[in-house]
Amino acid sequence: MVGIPWRTTREEQAGNRRKLDYYFAAVQKAGGEPREVSLQQGHDALKAEIQEFDGFVLPGSPVDVDPKLYGAVKHLKTKDLDPNRDRTDSVILEYALGVGKPVLGICYGCQSLNVYLKGTLVQDIPAERQGAGKHGRTDLAPGAVADDLEHQAKLAPGSQLAELAGASEAKINSSHHQAIDRPGNGLKVTAIAVEDGIVEGVEWTGGPNWVVGVQWHPERMVGDGFSERLFAEFVGQMRKRGLMK
Repeated sequence: MVGIPWRTTREEQAGNRRKLDYYFAAVQKAGGEPREVSLQQGHDALKAEIQEFDGFVLPGSPVDVDPKLYGAVKHLKTKDLDPNRDRTDSVILEYALGVGKPVLGICYGCQSLNVYLKGTLVQDIPAERQGAGKHGRTDLAPGAVADDLEHQAKLAPGSQLAELAGASEAKINSSHHQAIDRPGNGLKVTAIAVEDGIVEGVEWTGGPNWVVGVQWHPERMVGDGFSERLFAEFVGQMRKRGLMK
């Protein structure tokens, strides 16, 4: 059972799950059973619900993490905020890290993981990292190729991402204007963009549980071996943990 928070309160209220279902499809293909987690429930109800899950995918989002959570003033380029999403991710991470359940953070979810662990973010790559490559623009359906921005990422030797890719570099898609600045406590940077060094992946080193954050969108890279192995490993880690109980 995989808990996946709604991307935003607005999408949940409208019942707009088109992009949420990209994550559902990727988890199902890997053998997991995804369920959405409401952003609109009280603290106690949320804490009770998430105990049912074996792991969590923190998805991307069109909103940004509240800069107040990492001690920064809101940049002019920072988009809409969603306190419900920030709160939900925080409760999930507190629980998952506490009991050792696997977590896969994707795009916003990767940034949320970093901020929860006391890291900071680049609020707008073009504005704050002069000369950086292009990282935004796309938000296409799974399998889209035309105009889907992609670039190479360098993977740290010996990292889980490098092992899953079977190489020291991988082609990834890109759809973000923010990124990790200072890594959070217990997080190791294990993927960076080849062109400009923007952080593209992190891995948890603060305990034995499997926690990985990626800045790209593997749920949209249908048919890509690296992306599919990432989801398969996530589900496999949940299964392994279940057998160990």
